Amino acid sequence: MNATDRTPAGLLRSALVADAGRPLVTFYDDATGERVELSVATFANWVAKTANLLQGELSVAPGDRVALLLPAHWQTAVWLLACSSVGAVADVSGDAAAADVVVSGPDTLEEARACRGERVALALRPLGGRFPQVPEGFMDYAAEVPGQGDQFAPFAPVDPEEPALIVAGAEFSAAEVVERALADAPDLDLTGPGSRLLSGLPYDTWAGLSAGLYAPLAAGGSVVLCRNLDKLPADALAQRIDAERVTASRH
Repeated sequence: MNATDRTPAGLLRSALVADAGRPLVTFYDDATGERVELSVATFANWVAKTANLLQGELSVAPGDRVALLLPAHWQTAVWLLACSSVGAVADVSGDAAAADVVVSGPDTLEEARACRGERVALALRPLGGRFPQVPEGFMDYAAEVPGQGDQFAPFAPVDPEEPALIVAGAEFSAAEVVERALADAPDLDLTGPGSRLLSGLPYDTWAGLSAGLYAPLAAGGSVVLCRNLDKLPADALAQRIDAERVTASRH
């Protein structure tokens, strides 16, 4: 990271400059057998497209609240950084009724219907696949995001001191997210470039978000993000740690 990086989106921009081709997020779903690996460049492209969707199609402006009713997943990580890019507040597992926009996985659609603003649904299928049938009242993210621009420029500057994240009832500014992620890195055994953290923690706490995205990004490392890790036998986990060259783990 650079000394001037005071938002998660800024950390991603610095990662692009430093080494765009290195892995950033490797995702496993041990209920489906899915594995997806995203380089810094590929992840940043998804973030740019999603930020353009937020700003251009959904009219999200700095300070607007986006409820993310999503599990620990590579697409959730994309949405967290897209919200940071726009300056929106990412409200993880937040109250849909209090949100300007809601983003829902397939298991929380009824809860998401409480949002009176725009509603986006993610099928969370392998390879970012679409819903076989779009849920009524929702935009299908997988159908809408491919046509968005590959470069993103915010309409208004993002203030690092403004609220950026709400998780487990705690609110953080963008600068606080970066500061806390940097402070967490040593305790997570993230020692710099090449560090690779396997996380099986859910995204509904700061600890899960930090291990599963923010701290590896801030440290110049990468994350192996595992969903449904409890379905994986212990010997298979050891094999994964070895195969993925994991240097630390939290699960």
